[in-house]
Amino acid sequence: MISDWIATNFIEIFGAVTGILYVFLEIRQTIWLWPVGIITSAVYIWVFFTGKLYADMSLQGYYLAISIVGWYWWARGSGVPSESSAKDGSRVQGSEVGRTMKQMKEGLQVTRLKLRTGIILLFIFVLLFSGMWLVLTRLTDSPVPVRDSFITSLSIIATWMLARKIYEHWYLWIVVNTTASVLFLTRGLYPTVILYLIYGIMSFSGLIEWRKTIKNELTSSSNG
Repeated sequence: MISDWIATNFIEIFGAVTGILYVFLEIRQTIWLWPVGIITSAVYIWVFFTGKLYADMSLQGYYLAISIVGWYWWARGSGVPSESSAKDGSRVQGSEVGRTMKQMKEGLQVTRLKLRTGIILLFIFVLLFSGMWLVLTRLTDSPVPVRDSFITSLSIIATWMLARKIYEHWYLWIVVNTTASVLFLTRGLYPTVILYLIYGIMSFSGLIEWRKTIKNELTSSSNG
């Protein structure tokens, strides 16, 4: 019976619904994505624990923490003057002060991934993946240590990039969502499979919408 299945999987279904809402708010760059993310993460800590996906369960704890930090970053903005700020103690010009205050009022702006940051994140990913794979292989009964570690490590990087509003994080989500859909299908977490398939589709939408934001910001800067 469908009603019995819904009753049995109510928590997972609820997490899937809030997860979809989370990505929708992410695409819209709405700051309320962070409290919704906190709720979703709390639900999936339980879901992944019961499914013996321990790395993914730990990832949700990270999501809880980064959601709080991301909420602060998005609300506060960069919090620092731009490259045009005065150096060596000289005063910032009035127009530059106004621009900085405007950025802080509007919140964090979308940026592109810098090469140096990308290299650092790649190095961190390799360390995370290697460490998680060893832990899951030697200390747990995880049936899928490689895929679980890969998804978790890449998701940690992507979520940090989201918290900093770095555009390229959407490419990482596409990889994560595709891999996760296959993994969760093999574990019988069908509502979560549907969730991650929807995530994958919405990730492409995110790429398009955030690119528009970047273009608008560049246009505003040139006109300013």
